[in-house]
Amino acid sequence: MRSKLNPGFLVFVATFALLASANADDRSQGRSMVISRYGIVATEHPLASQIGATILAQSGNAVDAAIAANAAMGLVGPMANGIGGDLFAIVYEAKSGKIYGLNASGWSPAAQSIEFIKGQGFTTNMPQWGIHSVTVPGCVDGWEKLLGRFGRKKLKEVLAPSIHLAEEGFPVTEIFSSYWLDSEKKLRTNAAAARTFLPDDRAPATGEIFRNPDLAWSYKQIARHGRKAFYEGEIAKRILKCSAGLGGTMSAEDLKKFSSEWVEPISTAYRGWTVYEIPPNGQGIAALEMLNLMENFPLEKFGHNSADALHVTIEAKKLAYANMLRYVADPNFAKVPVTGMLAKDYARSRSGLIDMAKANCNVTAGQPPPMGTDTTYLCVVDADGNIVSYIQSNYNSFGSGVVPEGVGFALQNRGGLFSLDAKHPNALAGRKRPLHTIIPAFMTKGDVRIAFGIMGGWNQSQAHAQFVSNLVDHRMNLQAAMEAARFTKLTFAGCDVRLESRVPLEVRAVLAQRGHEIDLHGEFADTVGGGQAVMRDFATGINYGASDPRKDGCAIPQPVPAR
Repeated sequence: MRSKLNPGFLVFVATFALLASANADDRSQGRSMVISRYGIVATEHPLASQIGATILAQSGNAVDAAIAANAAMGLVGPMANGIGGDLFAIVYEAKSGKIYGLNASGWSPAAQSIEFIKGQGFTTNMPQWGIHSVTVPGCVDGWEKLLGRFGRKKLKEVLAPSIHLAEEGFPVTEIFSSYWLDSEKKLRTNAAAARTFLPDDRAPATGEIFRNPDLAWSYKQIARHGRKAFYEGEIAKRILKCSAGLGGTMSAEDLKKFSSEWVEPISTAYRGWTVYEIPPNGQGIAALEMLNLMENFPLEKFGHNSADALHVTIEAKKLAYANMLRYVADPNFAKVPVTGMLAKDYARSRSGLIDMAKANCNVTAGQPPPMGTDTTYLCVVDADGNIVSYIQSNYNSFGSGVVPEGVGFALQNRGGLFSLDAKHPNALAGRKRPLHTIIPAFMTKGDVRIAFGIMGGWNQSQAHAQFVSNLVDHRMNLQAAMEAARFTKLTFAGCDVRLESRVPLEVRAVLAQRGHEIDLHGEFADTVGGGQAVMRDFATGINYGASDPRKDGCAIPQPVPAR
């Protein structure tokens, strides 16, 4: 006999329609949600999740655990993230019910300019790797600001587990091993990168032990001296020496004067939910634009991953991304029409461009009303209901491919996202932040709070919109919504689209008839990104966690306190 669901759980289902009603022996998701009265940490690596959960058990809160998990990810997934990159975070503070945003994305060197880059032989596009693609890393400053405002612990406490692990070593997991192998050629272009990340002159294989004593040294410097170690101290000296040796323009003042910013998250309403993203210079506004467009179509009636539902969502992606690419830039340098881009009337008008019978292969940006690839995402909910939606990245694998001697991390290549068109809002300039791909997200309705994110460069906004639709339109629970088959379109022109092979053959045939050029990938393809999610139901005090099977990670609950 099946056990009965408790009344509180049934109320939760009826009120929010988040948990699938299918029996456990007849469902499509591959794993169950993690459910706990205590905290949950969801990352793309089990060791990082475990470290974060341990910090929670040691009286840390969600912010403490997120930073500890991020430090671990910089060790175990060094191609995807690390202290040479940027971060963004959305923090939900349970006691006040307020949502805070942090933009810890770095700026270009003051001496960087379009003329300088063209003088280096890059006449059309920004370099995508090498020293001239490097911007100031924002991660460490972001750590200090998050801990200073919300944390209970000090940097030395949250970094201690990763320092130990870096010195002791850890076995490399399956997916990260494949990422490492793909980056061998890039790593060999820089002597310090090869020495640090290619032991025995090759990428470590699955199950092999990797150690990074140089990163342990950097973490110890930060544990002792805080952000000053990175932006003014010994780490800064090594970064500047490396830059100068390669002909870069970064100066001591570029590092010293950088500061991340607290920002007000932007949001839109979607069928009774409120969905939040970080404002520009990030791409999150495209996810909100997509949802505004999708809201004009009966996606629930169409059915999950039906030809009509996929067609609408793919076309909405093209329209939203065209606007994002045209208008999003550092708001300190350009007037980004955020209010106009998120206006519901504008979305209704623009949704008329979606032809249900035909794919649009040449989408252009609209005119909003005037104003009034490699990444790690993790999220944490603690026992008190504080929640962190947190994303951190080097951009491409191992970023610029440049590793300063003795620091154990690669410098990011975010400068590659600037435009060399002087008239474009995102044009390269000194001390300017580029258009950014990494975005944390958050959504609320009633007593429910959800932090989520899905990695993968330009995949992220379109994956966010699909995840929200899975929850809201198709009544999936947190894990099922994360696992569900996705599409992605990483280009900005044409009708190409990548689909996972779990999308039914008959649906793919209809999409092809409408002009979509389908690039078919595996059942759980890394090309459509991987993500994490946590949820708090304040009506019951229960936390939920989900982790994407497209990555190596998992959601791990805080250890139950010993009596």
